Amino acid sequence: MSTDETPDPEIRFSPLSRTVAVNGVAVRVDIYEDFNGGWLLEVIDGENTSHVWDDSFETDSAALDEALRALREESVEFWTPGSGADRPN
Repeated sequence: MSTDETPDPEIRFSPLSRTVAVNGVAVRVDIYEDFNGGWLLEVIDGENTSHVWDDSFETDSAALDEALRALREESVEFWTPGSGADRPN
């Protein structure tokens, strides 16, 4: 890296990030800052596939609420390894 390059900012994860099990399927819920005052939501399934929401959330708790809602309401096949599903919304 040359001296005129700015290093990438460090990603700050929310303390609300966690692993969640729904109907016996464990997924990783990652919530992190978007560098614009909002929070991004990513759910990583059993096959290590990342499902990222397009929009950011005003708070990390709103992002967690959305993740838990999606996990409750989406079919279990979505979160099951081998499902080939794309996104929860």
